[in-house]
Amino acid sequence: MDIVFIEDLRIDTVIGIYDWERRVRQTLSFDIEMAFDNTRPAASDNIADTLNYKDVSKRLIDYVGASSFGLVETLAERCVAIIREEFGVSWVRLKLSKPGAVRGAKAVGVRIERGTPTH
Repeated sequence: MDIVFIEDLRIDTVIGIYDWERRVRQTLSFDIEMAFDNTRPAASDNIADTLNYKDVSKRLIDYVGASSFGLVETLAERCVAIIREEFGVSWVRLKLSKPGAVRGAKAVGVRIERGTPTH
């Protein structure tokens, strides 16, 4: 299985359940792995044949930046749905980190995996 990845994509958004969180934008970090057969783009050397990580990143930046969910779990599920449905990805692993949310921890968050890996 080939993987296209995006590491430490930082996006500012409104996220959280506490009143103070609803009044500020916080930076979230996304690590994303997506199954994609890279043999075709490798043979053609044409970006049109790829899973374009710039397009995926831009779509998530726009979506997350405009969102205001209470839970990181909800946001993670929505982001994975966008990747799978809009970019035709069969398998996604997404780690969403919320830095500084818990005193003493570098970050907290969720890691989810959806779909079936292709081999």
